[in-house]
Amino acid sequence: MDPCAPSSPDQPRPALPEIAAWPERLLALAHRLRAAAIQEKDQHADRLHPIAQGAGDVSFGPDVATEEILSTWFEEQARREPLSLLTEEAGWRHAGPSPGGATPGWRTLPDFDHGGVRITIDPIDGTRPWLHGLRSAWSILALAPPGPEQPQLADVVWGCAAEIPLPEAGWARCLTAARGAGCWRADVPLLGQAPRAKQRTQTRDPDRVGPGFYPFFAFHPSLRPRMAQGALHFFERLRDHEGLPLDQAYEDPYIASGGQFALLAMGHYPMLADLRPRVGAPDGSMTQCAKAYDVAGAIVCAIEAGAVVLDPDGQSLDGPLDATTPVGWVAYAGTRSQKRLHPHYLASRHNFF
Repeated sequence: MDPCAPSSPDQPRPALPEIAAWPERLLALAHRLRAAAIQEKDQHADRLHPIAQGAGDVSFGPDVATEEILSTWFEEQARREPLSLLTEEAGWRHAGPSPGGATPGWRTLPDFDHGGVRITIDPIDGTRPWLHGLRSAWSILALAPPGPEQPQLADVVWGCAAEIPLPEAGWARCLTAARGAGCWRADVPLLGQAPRAKQRTQTRDPDRVGPGFYPFFAFHPSLRPRMAQGALHFFERLRDHEGLPLDQAYEDPYIASGGQFALLAMGHYPMLADLRPRVGAPDGSMTQCAKAYDVAGAIVCAIEAGAVVLDPDGQSLDGPLDATTPVGWVAYAGTRSQKRLHPHYLASRHNFF
C-alpha cells in the first residue's frame, strides 16, 4: 500500500485513469532508493568527491548505487508495459515488453510514442549536504501520462518528494500530490516506531510580511555577489514598505532544489527564488543550474499545498523535462504572499539580471 496516500473516504483521491497503478509503484521505488542510499552512505562515508559525469549532473558514490536500482526497476516495469524514464545519469530511456517468447522479456523502444507513461526521477537531490552530514537529501519522482513526445513540466500529474534523512534519523518525511487532490505528508518510520497518521500539508500563507527565511539561491561562489546585491535591494524594500527589520529576513543556502520546494510545501518558507539561468557567471558563462526533472515532482507537491510557482520573469513556470535545459523560478507560499512580496521582487529584478 502507498504509505503516503490518503487513507479515509473523506480524503480525496486523484483521478488518474490509465495510470492509477503507478503512484503506488513509484512510492515503493522511493523507499528502495532511500534504503539503498542510506546503506551506501553508511558504507562509504569517505565518498565526498564526484566520481563521474552523468547526463544532468556529476555523480557521487550513492548516485551510482541508486542508478543501478533504477536500471533494474526500469527493466522490471518494461517487462509489464511500455514506459519512458528520465534520470540524471542516463537521460531518457524507452522500453516495453518483447513480443513472443516463453519468458517475459523487454526491449528498447525508439521514442515516447509507445502508449505508456513518462516518468522522471532524481534519486538523490541534495547529495552534497547529505554526504557531508549536514541536511537531508530527497528523491524527487514525477509522473506524466502517455504522450508521443517529450513531456513538459506542466504535463506532470503526480509528484513525490521522499526524504532521505541522515542515517541517525528515526523518521523520513514523504510528500505526495496529484493535480487537484492536495498534498499529503506521511512520516515514514525508519527505526521500528509505530506509523504516524498521514495528514494533508499546506503552506503558511499569511497576509503580512514577517520574520522568516527568504532564500535567493546561488550555488556557485561566483554568483553570490550579484545574488546578494539583488537580495539586499529586495530586503530593503521589505523593510521600507512592509516594516520587516533586516535582521529578521534570513537566507538559507540549502543545496537541494527539490528539498527547497518540500520545505515550501510544509510551511517553512514564505518564498524561494532560484534565478541562476538568468544571472549567469561574471564571465558570461552559464553556471550550474537546476533542471526541470530535479524539481518536477516537488513542484506538484508545493502547488497542491497552496504555493504559487512562477518563472524568473513572473510568468507561469514550464519547460522541457530533460537533463540539460536550465530552469529557474520565484515561488511564493500562496496568493497572499505573492500579493505582498512579488511587487518587491519585480522592483528588484534589475539588480539580479
